Amino acid sequence: MKIAFTTSTGESIDQHFGQCQSFHIWEVGPDAAVFLEAVSVAEHGTDEEDRIAARAKVLTDCAIVYTMQIGGPAAAKLVAHRIHPMKTTSAVNLKDTVERFQEVLRGNPPPWLRKAMNKGTASSFLDD
Repeated sequence: MKIAFTTSTGESIDQHFGQCQSFHIWEVGPDAAVFLEAVSVAEHGTDEEDRIAARAKVLTDCAIVYTMQIGGPAAAKLVAHRIHPMKTTSAVNLKDTVERFQEVLRGNPPPWLRKAMNKGTASSFLDD
C-alpha cells in the first residue's frame, strides 16, 4: 500500500499537511518497504478548499497520509477520497514509523488498516 508522509528532510515526519511543500510516498508491505518518490505540491488558488482539494488529488493513489498536524476539513477531504489521515503531535522518525507499519501488517492489522491495504491492490507489488 502507498503511504504519504509530510516531511521536510525525508528523515522525520515533521510538517503540517496544509503547509508542507512535498509528500514522500512509500510503498509499504509486511516484508518490504520502498521509497517511491517525492511529490511537490504547487499552490492552487487562494482558497483553503482549493488547496486541500489539490493536495488530496495528488495523493489519490495513497491509502494513508501520515502527518504531524492536519485540520478537520483537510482530514474530511482525505477520507472522502478513501485516504486515511494519521497524525502525530511531535516529529517522529520516518523510517521507524515505516518499520512499525510493517510490524502491524505482519501481525493482525486493525479493520481500518486492512481496508486501507486493499486500496489499489491491483497496482501494489508488495502486497502479493
